[in-house]
Amino acid sequence: MHALAQIENWPVPTAAAALVRADGTVVGSHGPSAHRFPLASVTKPLAAYAALVAYEEGAIELDEPAGPEGSTVRHLLAHTSGLAFDEHKVMAPAGTRRLYSNAGFEVLGDHIAKAADMPFAEYARQAVLEPLGMTATTLEGSPAKDGVSTVDDLVRFAAEVQAPRLLDARTVVEAMSVVHPALSGILPGYGHQKPNDWGLGFEIRDSKSPHWTGSSSSPRTFGHFGQSGTFLWIDPDAGWAGGNNTGAACVALTDRAFGQWAIDAWPPFTDAVLAELRS
Repeated sequence: MHALAQIENWPVPTAAAALVRADGTVVGSHGPSAHRFPLASVTKPLAAYAALVAYEEGAIELDEPAGPEGSTVRHLLAHTSGLAFDEHKVMAPAGTRRLYSNAGFEVLGDHIAKAADMPFAEYARQAVLEPLGMTATTLEGSPAKDGVSTVDDLVRFAAEVQAPRLLDARTVVEAMSVVHPALSGILPGYGHQKPNDWGLGFEIRDSKSPHWTGSSSSPRTFGHFGQSGTFLWIDPDAGWAGGNNTGAACVALTDRAFGQWAIDAWPPFTDAVLAELRS
């Protein structure tokens, strides 16, 4: 994948990237793929996946109360609990606004820890990281933003999401489907989006503009980016040359905080990756 080499032109000290097919085949990697990077909010999809395992195991229900009055696990995962961005403060009734909330994921982590009778980081390790062989990944601290991982490990996670083994495929379809359609809100770094669609722990591209993915990314693309200069996207409709395969995921990790450099670099990078798949 020559397109992945574009990360060498990014104004960052260290960067690594990889592309993985829906069948789990890594078709390209560039940079130090075993280097451990702070994930920032790319932690959230990992935490969400652990929550979905807890749901399938019967430890929690998606529609059981969690967080502020009227809020459920589903609300917390979809950023509609009404909690503020970084404060345990209620800003709106549950289900009425898309308020991106680190606090909501911290409440979610506490809720799962109580249900599982173990710290959330340990539950996530047992439920997700260990089964997938993500031995370089830790989720200590906030389940919203304190994960540390490698490209090698996140490729394993991206393969799992595209072809689930830990979850029923129907649960993953639900996770990548819009929860509470038509809600508007702020997409951090990209301003007000109407609608600001979200699934269960995954942001959904839809028709958002501006956006951190590419202009050729399909509306069904979902994933997350982080303020530490990291992203993971999964495009179920990404086409491959020959037309025999669809679906791909891309991971890119850096050690420079998100800023204008990322706004400028990430969309053309994604478009180049997608174009190379089709060529």
